[in-house]
Amino acid sequence: MQTRVATAETPLAATAVPEGAPALPPRISWGAVLAGGVVAVAVGAMLNVLGLAIGATTVDPAIPGESPSGSLLGMVGGIWLLVANLIGLGIGGWVAARLSGTADDTDGVLHGLSVWAIGYLLSAVLLGNIVAGTANTAFRGASAMIGGTVQGAGQAIGQAAQAVAPQVAGNLDPEALVERLQSGLATGGDAAAMSSDQRRAEMTQILGQRVRQGGFLGNQRERLSQLVAAEYGVPAEEANNRIGQLETQARDLAREAETRARQAGEAAAEAAAVGAYWIFAAMILGAVAAVLGARIGTRRTHVAYA
Repeated sequence: MQTRVATAETPLAATAVPEGAPALPPRISWGAVLAGGVVAVAVGAMLNVLGLAIGATTVDPAIPGESPSGSLLGMVGGIWLLVANLIGLGIGGWVAARLSGTADDTDGVLHGLSVWAIGYLLSAVLLGNIVAGTANTAFRGASAMIGGTVQGAGQAIGQAAQAVAPQVAGNLDPEALVERLQSGLATGGDAAAMSSDQRRAEMTQILGQRVRQGGFLGNQRERLSQLVAAEYGVPAEEANNRIGQLETQARDLAREAETRARQAGEAAAEAAAVGAYWIFAAMILGAVAAVLGARIGTRRTHVAYA
């Protein structure tokens, strides 16, 4: 729709056009972007395999001291991984810009950024499949090994039981075994009149409750003192001293475990933060490499004079 506009000062007519007109045709070549992404991933993988081969040749387990340290191998491997990915993305950006046929620098840069994004997506998918396949293979192997081990152990136990059964059949009394187990469950009676199994069973129960509760409740400490005195034949004062030492050790171990857990959590958080920063930096450098490759691969215009 056209509109004629005139003013008193300038009686000229102007033509208004709709916003965004004329529409520009799309200038992205998805075929070139996909080709560049695949080339980037392939070149990066090829260089990483080469780095793995070179690193493996430097390890000589037969001669002590000749192999590089683990920290050095890790550092060199990380640098090689970064350089390999940068080279792959640069070549991929060049391929995409060249195949797109564009002669505009901005279009070439955008094709390079698209290759960067596609390359990282393809790498993430391939890495996820490799990790999943490795985990599945390891799980199957472990399951088969455990199954074979359990089966062999079962057969060995069966053979041993058959060999020993004639010797212990006369000494094994099921009623005596049940009575012994039941006596171990009896608690709360006179500590001196209880059997050793009963006292030990109750001490185990009290100590387990102490660990879960974080301390003794009610008369649990007094009861434990009675059991310790009766079980080991020591005076009540000595039993209390032993329980006090046990509590002190338990508190020290709890504090030490808490400190170690806190330190481990802080170290893990710091390592995760550092790793995330390095990944971010690597992605930024990868984008720069893809853009530079695309700028180099963008076609140049030539002026022809008649």
